[in-house]
Amino acid sequence: MSRPLRHVLVLAGAVAAATLAGCGTSSDHALRTTLAALDTPAPRAATGSPSITVRCTDLTASLRPPGSMPAPGAMPSGSYMAAIQRRGYLIAGVNAGLLDFGYLNPANGQIEGFEIDLVKQLARAIFGSDSPSHYRLVALTVPQRLPFVQEGRVDVVVDAITITCQRKQQVDFSTVYYDAKQRVLVPSNSNATGIGAFVGQRVCASAQSAPITVIQQHGATPVGAPQAIDCLVDMQEGRVEAISTDDSILLGFKAQDPNTKLVGPSLADVPYGMAISRAHPDFVRFANGVLARLRAGDARQRLSDRWHLVPTDTLPPAHYDG
Repeated sequence: MSRPLRHVLVLAGAVAAATLAGCGTSSDHALRTTLAALDTPAPRAATGSPSITVRCTDLTASLRPPGSMPAPGAMPSGSYMAAIQRRGYLIAGVNAGLLDFGYLNPANGQIEGFEIDLVKQLARAIFGSDSPSHYRLVALTVPQRLPFVQEGRVDVVVDAITITCQRKQQVDFSTVYYDAKQRVLVPSNSNATGIGAFVGQRVCASAQSAPITVIQQHGATPVGAPQAIDCLVDMQEGRVEAISTDDSILLGFKAQDPNTKLVGPSLADVPYGMAISRAHPDFVRFANGVLARLRAGDARQRLSDRWHLVPTDTLPPAHYDG
């Protein structure tokens, strides 16, 4: 691996734990946020267990949007959106190392991507503007995502979170905004044609992520990394034989390292939803209203084109259950 590529990968892995207040533009912003990663607090224990058990008859179903969306700057009194409006900014947990979804652009020191654009859409719907003064981005690791929602450290997490029944017991999810698939990435010189080639061998994914279970089900030995980007470095250095996670992530890795390839069919559906506290169903409905507007307009194609996404996987049809 070339030195410049390795530098980018290590930087992305370190920054993924940093807390970012807005997005700066100074030339040393990437360095400062990387150093800030060392001081990011670990998540506190969850404040309590869910009081009810969520049924998962339709895993991706979410709360129906309100009959009419409130005007920006005029959030309903007593709503969670009104509390965000009074604070003056939305706090969103995001990724800083996932190319085209949420990644730190070293050219301008800003976190950019499809999911960041969704955060901006939420801010615009609340404040009438997506100015950086109206949102704060908090870069999280996989283990931090749900605890930060449950503890109220963030209002929402938009960070490639797979909707699973287990997670729906802990937080609420919006409707699906991206429908990824779990696949396998290997070095270009590998003869493997799918996950079946790695029985008893080391296959990497983010620790505590949904793909870990799928890897184990196929007889491979799962290796959990702090962040998905760490898996690429591990494979390049021979510590793991393959990576199996969301194709949205793997395509980014392939773009960063052309000496890799995707093999085999989809192993599992990986629907992404925004994670929101179960204490704020009104905000879940509001977020679904914002997503519904995006589906109804030309935003779906524009976002797909801007971030080089598969159009059919972006903002798929919504399912509602209440």
